[in-house]
Amino acid sequence: MLFPTVTFAIFFMIVLPVSWLLMPTPARWKLFMVAASYYFYGYWNWRFILLIVASTLGNQFFARLIHRTDDERLRRVFLTVAVAMNLGVLGYFKYYDFFVSSAQNLLRHVGISMSPEIVAITLPVGISFFTFQALSYVIDVYRRNFEPVGLVDFAVYLSFFPHLVAGPIVRAAEFLPQLRERHDPRRVDASRAFFLIAGGLFKKVVIANFLATSIVDSVFASPARHSGFEALVAVYAYAVQIYADFSGYTDIAIGLALLLGFRFPQNFDAPYTARSLQDFWRRWHMTLSRWLRDYLYIPLGGNRRGRFLTYRNLMITMVLGGLWHGAAWTFVVWGAIHGGVLAFEHWRHEERIRRSLPEPDDTLLRRVGDRLLTFNIVCLAWIFFRADSFSNAGAVLSRIFFHWGGTASLVTPWVLLAIAVGIVTQYVPTHALAHAMSQFSRLSPVVQGCVLGVGLLFINALGPRGVAPFIYFRF
Repeated sequence: MLFPTVTFAIFFMIVLPVSWLLMPTPARWKLFMVAASYYFYGYWNWRFILLIVASTLGNQFFARLIHRTDDERLRRVFLTVAVAMNLGVLGYFKYYDFFVSSAQNLLRHVGISMSPEIVAITLPVGISFFTFQALSYVIDVYRRNFEPVGLVDFAVYLSFFPHLVAGPIVRAAEFLPQLRERHDPRRVDASRAFFLIAGGLFKKVVIANFLATSIVDSVFASPARHSGFEALVAVYAYAVQIYADFSGYTDIAIGLALLLGFRFPQNFDAPYTARSLQDFWRRWHMTLSRWLRDYLYIPLGGNRRGRFLTYRNLMITMVLGGLWHGAAWTFVVWGAIHGGVLAFEHWRHEERIRRSLPEPDDTLLRRVGDRLLTFNIVCLAWIFFRADSFSNAGAVLSRIFFHWGGTASLVTPWVLLAIAVGIVTQYVPTHALAHAMSQFSRLSPVVQGCVLGVGLLFINALGPRGVAPFIYFRF
């Protein structure tokens, strides 16, 4: 069920009032919310419900087992089994074909022919997101950050439909305490919620879908048919498309959760204004960045065991982060590019300290240069993220560097405007957005409704026919 559809609008118009009617009786509200979330998730395929039910029961069982066990060795064993269970399920559904085909190719190079039966496996929507949330719950219980909650509470947390299929990755410590709060519909920041939802719809329907259909899909489907200029613009267009698509989904999810009385963490903070890759990952998919830091990078040793192990840990974290996004070697390369540049930035910073060199003056030229360099490194990595194979990525790069003749009919003023809007709006000061939200909240409900209605008509008129699934649904 896609957010920008009439089907979801009807679903939410039923769920929202029923949710608030049942809120004074928490037990009934929780059961209703689990049922509504399961319906939302099973709308694609009812069999997916069985998977999330199994994940809920399995992780709750191990969380309680870990909590009740005093022997530290046994606790580690139970945690290991729980982690293996989650990763095993994720690996089977997401990486089975990838591992089998990679093994076939490797053995073929040494003269061994292997033809195992390939099983057609449907990838459950959002499996990476709810698996990571389940892992954080079990690991935090092991770390004694909190005690396990009741099964129904955990089921609400894992299945809560606003964040179920594409995040943000909300940790148990951020969500579960809100189940114990008293929620009052009169205190819901509805103006901010509607502002976020409308902004998210504009990003997705107008910017992301337009760029995808106007230039990105065509160039990446057949790079050889396009000029170098078209290929370059398509790469920049994809950078804006994936930002508008994913941050648009996040804005809608945060807005929907607000209307239901829940607060989600921020997931994007103007990532294309970053001045380094480290800064970029503090702004892009922030909930995933923090998850990888706290549950992978730091347990590996972080930066506490010397510079070379720090570089190793950065590379492992980013390569696995790339593989999390998709079962293909192109995603591994995407992660390796980010990991390599992060390691280089770390080395350069350490060398500057070791040599007692002062930081360069923070001039306008330096700020612009840092941002341009960072943005173009990110865009280079996006080529591998978007391409469906190395040959496809190589063809795009070849067009950019060696084929600048020919026409560029896809590079229209509207495409350039959409790219510019997607980037320039990230430089709008945060206080200006807060002021706009504040001004909107001061309008009467009737005027707010009229503004939103006009905005939705505007979005519908500008957006292409139909709504494509969000990019991160397949992760």
